[in-house]
Amino acid sequence: MPRNVRTETAPRRLPAAESEKQRQQQGAGLSGWLAGVAAITGLGSGRKAEGAGRERGRTMSAVWLQIGQCGNQLGQEWWQIITSTKSKEDYMYPFYSHDGKLSAVCVDSEPKVVKKLQKQVKRGAFRESNLIVGKQGRGNNWAYGYHGVRPEGEQNLFNQTMESLRKEVERRDCYCGAVLLHSLSGGTGAGLSSRLCEAIREEYPLGHILSVSVVPHQAGESPLQHYNALLCLSWLQRYADGILLFWNDEALKQTSALQGKDVPDSSSQVSFSAMNTYIARCLAGLLHPLKAFRTQSGVSLGMEPWELLRSVCPMPAFKFLHTAQSSMRGTVSWDSLASSVTQSLPRRSPSGPPQPWWQHQSMALLAVARSPWEDSFLESHNSVMKKLKKAYRCVPWNPFPANSWADPSYLLGPGHPSHSLTVCANHSSSADLLQKVEQRARAMYESRAFLHWYWRHGCEEGDFQQAFEVLRSIIEDYHHLGD
Repeated sequence: MPRNVRTETAPRRLPAAESEKQRQQQGAGLSGWLAGVAAITGLGSGRKAEGAGRERGRTMSAVWLQIGQCGNQLGQEWWQIITSTKSKEDYMYPFYSHDGKLSAVCVDSEPKVVKKLQKQVKRGAFRESNLIVGKQGRGNNWAYGYHGVRPEGEQNLFNQTMESLRKEVERRDCYCGAVLLHSLSGGTGAGLSSRLCEAIREEYPLGHILSVSVVPHQAGESPLQHYNALLCLSWLQRYADGILLFWNDEALKQTSALQGKDVPDSSSQVSFSAMNTYIARCLAGLLHPLKAFRTQSGVSLGMEPWELLRSVCPMPAFKFLHTAQSSMRGTVSWDSLASSVTQSLPRRSPSGPPQPWWQHQSMALLAVARSPWEDSFLESHNSVMKKLKKAYRCVPWNPFPANSWADPSYLLGPGHPSHSLTVCANHSSSADLLQKVEQRARAMYESRAFLHWYWRHGCEEGDFQQAFEVLRSIIEDYHHLGD
């Protein structure tokens, strides 16, 4: 494990099994507890308590952390969707504090991306003290991002971020968890996010942690990306509750299709901004407040991220989630949208068991339909869910493998698709990514390539050995998902 002899204060690690046991003992679930909060505060008691409910509803649920260049670029697209709403309706309050500032902490080791984020998103939306930047990058090195600068030549990014997170948690009427936006390849995105995930789990053991992780292009963005991904995925498996994986290659393919471009020639034509917009819309399809989760007075408690985890992560060892989205204008055909969603779904695994008939399977899936025609999805519900369960090959041992939500509005407004179907599944195709990362990182590790860069910043042999063991265990579990 990483040395505790370092200039940045090392958080005490809580073993994953101990952490899970502690959370199970201390609470039977935040959803039920929030229902009690709603009853006590009067959020669901009608017009008499509506004024108080609106005020209290503003500071519920999640704090959003954007880490590194990719995390902040993705966060920029996400917050542009959220702040594009003309007025702060009650259902938007999970994203805001009492003073109207976004519940977001933005951290990067270099200032350029955060400054651009501040200009592009609605003026004054971010709290100045929550924009945390350093003076030098982390060299695409997980160890440098995790351990920080030694000797300390600038203010400690980790300590500043945890202090801002603590203050945001104290502004919540009810803190339920954190959502992390980051990449698996960068020094800050992979290394610092691992450190923060670990520390958040120790500080707030009852809160959920949802990671939104961007997977680098397989062709290669950095010579160290496989080491960084290996170590970051290992940390996320131990400390996060769910991991939404977004492949850059898949985002490129989907964005190219939306723009009508040929995929082989589109890498130089499709911008990272367009790819981030696609990912942000997938997130909005899943996590934007739904009417079904609001109180009688119209206040959203911001439970969507945690209800998502409850639906698709029924077993704590299986945390990796695949997301796909399809949308259309005009007359909606939900069966067509379901067929479109499943087209990009990986079916067979090159890294699975040797049996030729082995195919990917899903432990659980959630379909979120958004359309101004409130009843249109309900009319096609049975056929759509049957098609999705068949395409995703839900495991036979789960009695309730598929769930669905429907919302009567589409959040992107005029000029954008008016109907969308977003599907999130705990799908065994995640094992293919883990297999590639593990194999390529092991080949580099056995040849001792670049390891001196990691030893220089406090990494040890044990970190790599444990990471290889964790990923190998996850791969085996997903390969036997249907047993």
